[in-house]
Amino acid sequence: DGYSAAARVFSFTGLVDGQEHLAFGLGDRAVRVTSADSRPAPLVRPHSECLTGDVFGSQRCDCGAQLREAVERIAEAGGYLLYLRQEGRGIGLYAKLEAYALQDGGLDTYEANVALGHREDERSYLVAAQMLRTLGVTRVALLSNNPDKARQLRHFGVTVTARVPTGVHLSATNARYLATKARRGAHALDV
Repeated sequence: DGYSAAARVFSFTGLVDGQEHLAFGLGDRAVRVTSADSRPAPLVRPHSECLTGDVFGSQRCDCGAQLREAVERIAEAGGYLLYLRQEGRGIGLYAKLEAYALQDGGLDTYEANVALGHREDERSYLVAAQMLRTLGVTRVALLSNNPDKARQLRHFGVTVTARVPTGVHLSATNARYLATKARRGAHALDV
């Protein structure tokens, strides 16, 4: 809907999971920021791929809206969008579509993943930490409502100087999904 931003795209080889992840450097502060650096940490969003929300505009989730918001905010502040190939909280596209059917039958997103034999959330942010290290970034202002992203990044050696909340992209269609993220995933959402 009319928004565009210039970005420098970074691809990676040799990442721990062997997937093809991308980093988009946006704005003026998309530069190396080491722990000894006096500049403010760049704004960074690790965004898990969501074909249904990011590309097809599904209203079942808030992924597409979060992606759009992240690009706009990072382009303004300067930093990186890490586009991580972790569809369906890491279970993959086909399993995610199967989980949708279970959700239509009454299960929440976490329960559906477990019913399919997966963990509630199979994402690892080790790959995000590897990407940031490759970019020379050791400190980030993390654009996320998910405390697990901050916890994992810290565990993998990235200093999170601040956790910057995203907006709450609430609709009648995704209200249950967002409430479940807040309740089961401890996401900082006021729904």
